[in-house]
Amino acid sequence: MRLSILAFCISTLLFCSAHATDNVKQSGKKPLAKPVSVTVYVAGDIADCRKKPAEESMAARTAELIAAGLDKDKTARAITLGDNTYPVGNPSEFTKCYDPTWGRFKDKTLPSPGNHDYGMPKALGYYNYFGDLAGPDRRGYYATRLGKWQILSLNSNLDQPQMQAQLSWLKEELANNKQSCTLAFWHHPVYSSGGHGNNENMQAAWKMLAEAKADIVLTSHDHDYERFAPLDANGDRDDKQGIRSFVVGTGGAKLTPMFLPKGSTEIRDNSTHGVLKLSLHDKSYEWEFLPVPGQSFTDKGKGSCH
Repeated sequence: MRLSILAFCISTLLFCSAHATDNVKQSGKKPLAKPVSVTVYVAGDIADCRKKPAEESMAARTAELIAAGLDKDKTARAITLGDNTYPVGNPSEFTKCYDPTWGRFKDKTLPSPGNHDYGMPKALGYYNYFGDLAGPDRRGYYATRLGKWQILSLNSNLDQPQMQAQLSWLKEELANNKQSCTLAFWHHPVYSSGGHGNNENMQAAWKMLAEAKADIVLTSHDHDYERFAPLDANGDRDDKQGIRSFVVGTGGAKLTPMFLPKGSTEIRDNSTHGVLKLSLHDKSYEWEFLPVPGQSFTDKGKGSCH
């Protein structure tokens, strides 16, 4: 009797399972995909040990913010926005200053180079340290994917022939993109009210990204934090289709003065070291500036992908 009951139960379960599968096939509907969310921690202008050893540097304090986040979330990543070491990107600066601080999570880092990294011929300290993480052929630009996001690391330090090659590559990457959202990052900001101000070197890349309806651009170079309203290809405000950009030069180097804010500046600060935390969802994102302990400035908000 018990065997009969058991056989009946098993046959019933198999029938129900097969019936449910048939319903899915007949309806033509696919099971809903689980939403994907990836967190990245971002800053540039990072490791400077000229006045203090690595463990006492401000880069060590910003690294603690990132390390704490990565410990809690193994899928999270760090992004560098150039000027990874000071003053000239010497190999010893990477081994003695960057490696004990941000190098703690090197294997989870998406880097980009800055002008100080190119203080050495061909940025040899940068490329020797990061290796394959810096992209192929020591060109300094590459693409990857995080969740539903297309991620583009660009090089704003190239000469004109190299820049044209990068733009051709960027055009192809954007044309072939099948992700819901796009984020690009590099060192020199196209728009900034910091001491260096606007930089035209990446204007063509910005225009290309804007025409492709990219969502976020991250830069540094100016040692401060600044968030802009969404801007179009010409730098005019466009809340519906514009790129939201951030300058995050707060990774550890000495903070620097700012000029008057731009008309599109939404918030800025040059008194606080910290990192930008971005939560990249399927079709939206959230941001939060995390200050180092003892400092209080913060900024947070959210937006939708185009």
